[in-house]
Amino acid sequence: MTKKSTILAIDNGTQSLRAILFDLHGNLIAKVQVPLLEAYFSDQADWVEQHPHYFWDSLCRACQMLWQQEGVDKNSIKAVAVTTMRNTVINLDDSGEALRPAIIWTDKRKTKNINPITGWWKYAFKLAGVEDTIQNFQTSCQAAWIAENQPDIWNKTHKFLLLSGYLNFKLTGEYKDSLASQVGYIPFDYKYHQWAKKSDWKWQVAPIDKDMLPELVKPGELIGEINEAAASATGIPQNIPVVAAGADKSSEVLGSGCIHGNQACLSYGTTATINVTSAKYIEPFRFVPPYPSNVTNSYTIEYQIYRGYWMVSWFKEQFGHIERDLSERMGVAAEQIFDDAITQIPPGSEGLMLQPYWSPGVKIPGPEARGAIIGFSDVHTRAHVYRAILEGIAYGLRDGMESIEKRTKHPIQELIISGGGSQSSVAMQLTADIFNRAAIRPSTYETSALGAAINAAVGIGLFKDYQEAVSAMCHHGETFEPIAENVELYASLYQQGYKKMYSQLRPIYQKFRELLS
Repeated sequence: MTKKSTILAIDNGTQSLRAILFDLHGNLIAKVQVPLLEAYFSDQADWVEQHPHYFWDSLCRACQMLWQQEGVDKNSIKAVAVTTMRNTVINLDDSGEALRPAIIWTDKRKTKNINPITGWWKYAFKLAGVEDTIQNFQTSCQAAWIAENQPDIWNKTHKFLLLSGYLNFKLTGEYKDSLASQVGYIPFDYKYHQWAKKSDWKWQVAPIDKDMLPELVKPGELIGEINEAAASATGIPQNIPVVAAGADKSSEVLGSGCIHGNQACLSYGTTATINVTSAKYIEPFRFVPPYPSNVTNSYTIEYQIYRGYWMVSWFKEQFGHIERDLSERMGVAAEQIFDDAITQIPPGSEGLMLQPYWSPGVKIPGPEARGAIIGFSDVHTRAHVYRAILEGIAYGLRDGMESIEKRTKHPIQELIISGGGSQSSVAMQLTADIFNRAAIRPSTYETSALGAAINAAVGIGLFKDYQEAVSAMCHHGETFEPIAENVELYASLYQQGYKKMYSQLRPIYQKFRELLS
């Protein structure tokens, strides 16, 4: 490696932790990926937890392995930035030690005893028809669950942090976190990017004192510096600045170069999303806020399919034994075997259509929603189901794009596709066809880490602003153009099939909810 300046990005995802060096042209110089082989454990049904030190130990291991790569010069590092999965919470005592395992974002435990929201808020929520949305926030709030079920631990809690805040603390010794990482069941003001005012209803839900929360730092501003203990554990040189970035999705949007309102970032990850950066506060749905952007003083308007590409993993695990065995014998990824199989399946999966509501949403779809696959006939195979899953996710995100366009009054002209699903050429082509827009891969798969690196580079003054940084560090890879005959077919299937599925099936879902609750 040359003596060029580099940025170290730490990306703690759901399945792995990555330590990545980028140069100022956005080139990936070196990378170590540590699989989180024990990503979580479940002591009870619906619990998803992991010891916080497991993430920190994985970070240290990734960094130490990075220095072993040939030609890596740690002295070229000018700054460090951290991006992590969202809504993963950690309780620390007054000595900075974890009091219990982290509750990970996929956890489904619910708080049973919730108090009605008081004050004018309850009337506003009833008038807006968002009572189910607010109740979901109440029952899903991890702080409320811990306070109710583990009061001894809650009473000892000195700091209540997201995973990003925890890793920043371990690196710097500072209880500071990026405001662009604050996505979860905490009293954060999404409009003004600060902790909520005392009168805000969220304080009624989360039994948190404000001094239990970290100091908020704007993306691109200094969190602190690598302290002596962290330097010893990770090998990162001491006193290197640690700069605030953002959560994984918002980092992915920046790393994909989507900083203008006519650009959309599709993330084909565990949760599939479509995001648009906005200078204005625009709620995608009433009382569902836009999240803070990695671009300072901006928002990312997000529509999500919870457990989106999780469905792909689920399908391979449950029904893909033949393909998995074949992939091992051939020495290729199972995804490649499936991709080869579905190239023989025509667009539209010969009438098979999936609605990707495996896990209900808080607004759209409603809490009663379930997933559905309709249109089975005797021609269908596992490959048809696999392609229908990919098409269903794309239909769902097109629906999201149309909602965002309606709210922002800005047409989406450019689609950048990131996440694991973007590695599938079939997924890329059907996305172009369903959206009737060119689908563009970024030049690097590691867009979350690149977004964090851009924050660091701007923060220490290597670029004057995000426009200049994106121009220098974000580049397009392969582009998939829509195929006219496929566009026409998908448009009809989308309008005459997918758009009608939820309304037609909703009464059945509601009845299931009544019968099975």
